[in-house]
Amino acid sequence: MSTDGEPTKAGAAGYRVAEGCTLRPREGVLVLSDIEIANAAAMDRITDVGRDRLGIPEEHLVPYGHHKAKVDLRYLATLEDRPLGKLVLMTAISPTPAGEGKTTTTVGLTDALQGLGHRSMACLREPSMGPVFGMKGGAAGGGYAQVVPMTDINLHFTGDFAAIAAAHNLLSALIDNHVHHGNELEIDVRSVTWKRVIDLNDRALRDLVVGLGGIGNGYPRQDGFDIVVASELMAIFCLTESWADLKRRIGDIVVGYTRSKAPVTARDLGAHGAMTVLLRDALAPNLVQTLEHAPAFVHGGPFANIAHGCSSVVATRAALRLADYVVTEAGFGADLGAEKFVDIKCRKSGLRPDAAVVVATVRALKYHGGVDVPELATEDLDALELGMANLRRHLHNIREVYGVPCVVAVNRFPTDTDAEVARVVELCAAEGVRAFPARHFAEGGVGAEDLAKGVLELLEEPSPHEFGFTYDDDLSLTAKVEAVAARLYGAREVTWDGKARRRLERIEADGYGALPVCIAKTQYSFSTDATLRGAPSGHELHVREVRLSAGAGFVVMVCGDVMTMPGLPRRPASDHIDLADDGTILGLS
Repeated sequence: MSTDGEPTKAGAAGYRVAEGCTLRPREGVLVLSDIEIANAAAMDRITDVGRDRLGIPEEHLVPYGHHKAKVDLRYLATLEDRPLGKLVLMTAISPTPAGEGKTTTTVGLTDALQGLGHRSMACLREPSMGPVFGMKGGAAGGGYAQVVPMTDINLHFTGDFAAIAAAHNLLSALIDNHVHHGNELEIDVRSVTWKRVIDLNDRALRDLVVGLGGIGNGYPRQDGFDIVVASELMAIFCLTESWADLKRRIGDIVVGYTRSKAPVTARDLGAHGAMTVLLRDALAPNLVQTLEHAPAFVHGGPFANIAHGCSSVVATRAALRLADYVVTEAGFGADLGAEKFVDIKCRKSGLRPDAAVVVATVRALKYHGGVDVPELATEDLDALELGMANLRRHLHNIREVYGVPCVVAVNRFPTDTDAEVARVVELCAAEGVRAFPARHFAEGGVGAEDLAKGVLELLEEPSPHEFGFTYDDDLSLTAKVEAVAARLYGAREVTWDGKARRRLERIEADGYGALPVCIAKTQYSFSTDATLRGAPSGHELHVREVRLSAGAGFVVMVCGDVMTMPGLPRRPASDHIDLADDGTILGLS
């Protein structure tokens, strides 16, 4: 490791570095970028990973090249009698522009558990190519805590997202085709809620008109595109556990309403069978490995604000039957990803986390304490203590609302001072929570050993908490939103647009009032104002739109300025991505 805490060519303990990688200078030290580390990795054949690490016979793996494979669903069905391992939920404080490293910590903890002699496995979401080429970049971890092959995972991978897009857009085409050929179901074309999707950021596609050019091209109507990860089909994909259940859920999708206000479903259009066919192979979980050859399922990727933001149930349950310890990640902070993991994924699947890890950084705490990004490298214990309010509320939600015991991972950055890190540990101890500094980014699994030992100790201790949901099933949809707003966000009240209120009443009248709610809001704040840092209280949660996801089994409450089709920034990440003459992918991070 370099003196500034960045990964160098020496690599992390147990990590084999291939020759021929290029180094870049940084503050007098030759430092490897994420993609250089990934490109230099000496990976095991995925059939060896499946057999040696998980005991999966080679005939039940469907290889996609040498380093990624799908695990046959029929084989996974034979594991139903196996006891489940321990499930560790990775979550974080409210995200900041400085970055927290939740995926990196998931991988680092998995490697550390393996290094301590345990059979461990990670469960992660698949990255969307929208953020990869847009603002965020890739989502395969970083430094020496990555899943590989990183470039494959961040790009087309095994084609799951393409399959979901094809199935989604097939339904879109069938809706328009049905109306074009006489509209036997008497669909009110003004009520169609099913858009089209593409796995890229493109603001010009948010709102458009289709069917122009004459009667042969269909009927003109207003339409638009969402990004694939915002599709209800993605949410269904990640909550189902069998082909039969997948087809049933797809059939339940409500695409619009008749002229007499009755819901029209994908089943009414006869679309659910063909759509399921397109998703047949995709439903099998994708097996890859970390840089230290620990197995990982990377499968599914619903938006963490517009949907439930977790990898697939089928992957999580399979991992729990194959490994002793499974580390899975929920999107964004504990008010969004962890809440939906608990109130949607756990409620629907019966899964329960045995422990949680909350990722925090010195930089993020100082940011929530009022320090702007350019000044985060300067030691500031006062701001750090002010920013602790954000972490404190997340800890409260996890322990007192969800009833899950937790520890804090202090993901160290090169600019963190020892005094700052020690102060975070002290402040967490004052809250009755143990905090463990970790250097997995620079050191791999060895850098997260203390964290792993802390998690193992937590799992051995009797929990003083009792697992629970934020709200009961029998509450009204309005009361469910109010419970989340008050108990988790610190909001004073919930207000509604008139159109949203009318839509809510229609959904309840149609018999969907018992579904859980999925609140779509900014990830950067407990409020709907992304500029409110720390732990704001007494604010208003305003619901501007309500969307029914009948197949997925929840109702989306859209708050603030959340977009289901992001745009590209002024300088998108694609500016830096290139292909070398020898076929090496450059600039992906």
